[in-house]
Amino acid sequence: MTLPPLADILASTRTVALPLATPFRGISVREATLFEGPEGWTEFSPFIEYDDVESAAWLAAAIDFGWMPQPKALRHEIAVNATIPAVSAIGATEILARFDGCRTAKVKVAEPGQTLVDDVERVRAVRGEMGSEGRIRIDANGGWNVDEAEHAIHALAEFDLEYVEQPCMSVEELAEIRRRVKYMGIPIAADESVRKATDPIAVARAGAADLLVVKAQPLGGVHRALEIIAEAGLPAVVSSALDTSIGLSMGATLAASLEQLDYDCGLGTAALFTSDIASPTLVPSNGVLTVGRIAPDPALLSANAATSERVAWWRERITRCHALLSSGVTE
Repeated sequence: MTLPPLADILASTRTVALPLATPFRGISVREATLFEGPEGWTEFSPFIEYDDVESAAWLAAAIDFGWMPQPKALRHEIAVNATIPAVSAIGATEILARFDGCRTAKVKVAEPGQTLVDDVERVRAVRGEMGSEGRIRIDANGGWNVDEAEHAIHALAEFDLEYVEQPCMSVEELAEIRRRVKYMGIPIAADESVRKATDPIAVARAGAADLLVVKAQPLGGVHRALEIIAEAGLPAVVSSALDTSIGLSMGATLAASLEQLDYDCGLGTAALFTSDIASPTLVPSNGVLTVGRIAPDPALLSANAATSERVAWWRERITRCHALLSSGVTE
């Protein structure tokens, strides 16, 4: 990939601050910077706490999507899951209603300050709302040790789990918990062990996961994510990083180009925002997203514009990450 001049990126940047309907992993407002390349609009939105080295991969992804032709789409619609933050049981059913027609729900568990009882009640509420035909997957974001994960999976197994995402943080722990619960027939998925790893294939090489959760931005873009999926040789679920509709269109492009797509994807998260940058916004309709480029609505860009101080902060961040990419640092 040829790195475009920094000035070309900064010329069209628009930084937005999008409010969420409910806090999600401590975030109540999601900031993102959008800019336009020869191929269309793209997004750079590493989380605030990420350092420049980690964030540089997100800039590489934005450049890939804005400047490079994307792979051929093998499908034009992507089935997506509802995403349920670590809220109360009542709150979980309210949030589920925001995801039109989704047949699958990913429920967050292992939230700091909460208990397994909270997780059980939240998952129970979602199962009750979706009925026996709905699919439920849980995501612990690496919040358990192996013994805690084993206990929690047993407690939650009655709800017919599709898979458990990142129950433990390390590859070694994932391999151990996968071994312990294999007899239960509940697959283990890896997320952080892929997108935050210096070697994203290590989890597959270690036999520590049954499938991968992949996100285009953290992995350096659609093309790089496809390389990782192919090398890992495992089924993939394409998910979002709480992106705007433009970032979600990047994820949908990735999902659309996969020959094998056995699971609903985690790309419906714009439904968690109370405002977005596109009209119509890229939210699930009858459980699916339409694949295609998204252009921002100028009025929504203005309505959701970040403060001048935050705009300056993001432009400086892009400048530093661009310098890292120029020097060959990508991870």
